[in-house]
Amino acid sequence: MAGSFVKKLKHGLLMTHTEFIEKVGESFRRTGPVESSHIDRLEEALIAADTGVELSIRLADELREEIRKGSLTTAEELRPAIRGRLLDLLNTALSANPVTQTGAGPKVTLLVGVNGTGKTTTVAKIAKRRKENGATVVLAAADTFRAAAVEQLQIWAERVGVPVISQHEGADPAAVVYDAIASAKARPADEVIIDTAGRLHTHANLMKELEKVRKVAAREVDGAPHEVLLVLDATTGSNGIEQALRFGATVGVNGVVLTKLDGTAKGGVILAIADTLRLPVRWVGVGEGADDLLPFDPEDFVDALLES
Repeated sequence: MAGSFVKKLKHGLLMTHTEFIEKVGESFRRTGPVESSHIDRLEEALIAADTGVELSIRLADELREEIRKGSLTTAEELRPAIRGRLLDLLNTALSANPVTQTGAGPKVTLLVGVNGTGKTTTVAKIAKRRKENGATVVLAAADTFRAAAVEQLQIWAERVGVPVISQHEGADPAAVVYDAIASAKARPADEVIIDTAGRLHTHANLMKELEKVRKVAAREVDGAPHEVLLVLDATTGSNGIEQALRFGATVGVNGVVLTKLDGTAKGGVILAIADTLRLPVRWVGVGEGADDLLPFDPEDFVDALLES
């Protein structure tokens, strides 16, 4: 990740990092023998960052076992020991969810999530990143139920310079997806990115609509949707895990976008998502601007969290 991205990530993680380091206290800065109180403070810091109680306790217990065996003896070894475990966790979730595309036709990326998470703007921001990397992109305004959702996506699409396929408010979302894929094939374009409705995740009709969208995409392009991204609001912390379970059961989520990371001290939820759901975070939002959506890098995240 470029230096400017790392700087933005550190800024976005400032609240999480500050609270984490305050709770860890001197544990990362001491020299000499490692003490049980150091592990206690680390465990408390992980829980406070919304890493999840179960995961935090498990990580702390593993470190205590290392101390018991004599493989972790000094305070200086504590930071690299927890760093390695956090990286293993994030990289395992990443490797378990590859994004694959076979056959002809555009890549199809589907974004799902409840209203208020920043899903529509995230669609456009991802399109901007794809375009900067040389891809041609078509957006599908398949959130036809929320007032002004189509207009919002059209404004953002114009801002980032990509076409958007839409119909009237209340139109069949699956029909919009069909039109968008047809348009992408005709251009031809490299990718279709689909915005979807985000009513409450307990709304059965919404899930039926999403399933229909998924089926239309699969019928029109082999293996589609190739990437299904759940957009979660970082400020909700681990409450978003229930949303992931609901959407995952319907459309097969294989990645997460975590927005509003700069507005919370709960950035540890990235670790909880990887541990509980075995899902990787692929993008993080650290601001409102078009360039404030960053591709997630496990190593940069862990280092930004743990550095003094």
